[in-house]
Amino acid sequence: MIDDRLLAILSNGEFHSGQELGDVLGVSRSAIWKQMKELEQLGVDVYSIRGRGYRVPGGLDLLCEKEIVTGCSEYASRRLTTISLERVVDSTNMMAMREVHQQGVVSGRLYLAEYQTGGKGRRGRTWVSPFAKNLYFSLVWRFTQGAAALEGLSLVVGLALVKALGCLGVKEVRVKWPNDLLVNSKKLAGILLEMHGDASGECQVVIGVGVNVAMPDHAQESIDQPWTDLHKLCGGGISRNTLMSQVLNHLVPELERFSEHGFSVFRDEWQKIHAYQNETIRLLLGSKEVVGECLGVDEHGALIVEHAAGVEHFHAGEISVRPYHAS
Repeated sequence: MIDDRLLAILSNGEFHSGQELGDVLGVSRSAIWKQMKELEQLGVDVYSIRGRGYRVPGGLDLLCEKEIVTGCSEYASRRLTTISLERVVDSTNMMAMREVHQQGVVSGRLYLAEYQTGGKGRRGRTWVSPFAKNLYFSLVWRFTQGAAALEGLSLVVGLALVKALGCLGVKEVRVKWPNDLLVNSKKLAGILLEMHGDASGECQVVIGVGVNVAMPDHAQESIDQPWTDLHKLCGGGISRNTLMSQVLNHLVPELERFSEHGFSVFRDEWQKIHAYQNETIRLLLGSKEVVGECLGVDEHGALIVEHAAGVEHFHAGEISVRPYHAS
């Protein structure tokens, strides 16, 4: 187990001797060495130079509950019940779902992690989750009108993320139906929703989000699609705590609005930032492929496509949206 005090010391990016670290933590230099090896196993670059000690180049931008809450609006703060921050978990969605199953209604609970051993995206894909580099969180929210009323929720979450990023100076972010954020056709963030409860009544939705903030070079090998991160887009400088606060400031009000009015009130705003609006796209539905013009989304958030057989509305599920390139 890596001591939080060790992480706090290393966060400044400076050299610290094994003796100094051992004195602060009250352990031997050998114990410090073992913790450094654990950090390396989590993908953290640790420089070790004889006579100078250990250093994490660039330091560590560690998540902090207090900083997140300080950056939240009063509106968002009042609707958050608890924040659970762990250094290493299987995934924040799994962490949240376990508590939902065990405790029932836990609306307003936020789950955060520095590292996920089993981060997942839609369609069973692995979500690459290096330590203290990106933002991984799950927010549990209570809805009372059943699963049918949740249509379009992932689109509303994406819209809120775009607004939060815009407040931080990140422009030209587009949404890809139903759950991705893109910049120049490269993935910046993803959304995964999981539901627990009564399909026709009260239920809790775990809203899982991953945002690429400063993806390390060594993680690129594990990613099977074009991607980008905030460091590339902005040259660094965006704190993950500030990002989390801004996301909550925009996401919480939108969830309240969605709960009351559904997706229809968001439709026009969402279509303005839709990556493939009025473009020819390719839909993959298992072994079936549909090529047609994307006309946007309907009042429930279903994708509208005009193709050879006519105009059809596609609902979220095992559908993969791709731009169409004629050969």
